[in-house]
Amino acid sequence: AAHSLSLCATQLLPKRSTHLVMGKVHGSLARAGKVRGQTPKVAKQDKKKVPKGRAGKRIKYNRRFVNVVVGLGKKRSPNANT
Repeated sequence: AAHSLSLCATQLLPKRSTHLVMGKVHGSLARAGKVRGQTPKVAKQDKKKVPKGRAGKRIKYNRRFVNVVVGLGKKRSPNANT
């Protein structure tokens, strides 16, 4: 008897649409490029030519596998400057 009662209660409720209203994700397009527009332009610096081919592979190998310093804590990323 209780089972049939619960079925009746669910059938009496009004049907809702399955589309859920959720929050906006990325903001309005009016603010697009705000930070890049605010930053001052800095001219590119002249850099030394990076070796290519065999010599470039050699430098990469030495940087990744030969000169590794085993330290405490997490592994350091190749882009870390600290």
